[in-house]
Amino acid sequence: MDAQHREYEKMKGEIETEIRTIFKANMKIFDWDIPENDGRKSARLIITAMEEAINRLKEEVETGKYDNY
Repeated sequence: MDAQHREYEKMKGEIETEIRTIFKANMKIFDWDIPENDGRKSARLIITAMEEAINRLKEEVETGKYDNY
């Protein structure tokens, strides 16, 4: 196993925890800001925004933006 995969194995749980923290923080904001909030709909919209952000990051990775980060 190479160094990147070892680091990935070490960090993937922490990365998931961080993603869940961001998701839950945004769920709270939706709930505070929208009195009649539909939690499931809000969750789907937040996930969509997160997926769009991930897709932009993927594009940046493929264009070499992080090659020498």
